[in-house]
Amino acid sequence: QLQLVESGGGLVQPGGSLRLSCAASGFTLDHSAVGWFRQAPGKELEGVSCLTSRGVPTIYADSVKGGFIIFKDNAKHTVYLEMNSLPPADTAIYYCAALYYSCSVRADDYDTWGQGTQVTVSS
Repeated sequence: QLQLVESGGGLVQPGGSLRLSCAASGFTLDHSAVGWFRQAPGKELEGVSCLTSRGVPTIYADSVKGGFIIFKDNAKHTVYLEMNSLPPADTAIYYCAALYYSCSVRADDYDTWGQGTQVTVSS
């Protein structure tokens, strides 16, 4: 069974950092791209970042450029999203999702999704 499990969310103060993890089971990341999406209260799902199967990163959300880093550990079947200098506007449920080989900013292109992890940026 193909599965993704996110972890690492929580409450952080403005300006703080969090590292989200997306662990894959039932498949490897050698041939899968993994993207991170987020949905803030009352807003649509937004593409944040993606890492191709070859480890090439893309940042989709302009607001996080320079603050978010995406990378993976193939041996652990895990993709990470390092989030730094977080403002309250980054509060959302963060989801990871996988598709074959290349990245896409379109959520509909992804066929395996995690359950999401809540990130709250607040003092």
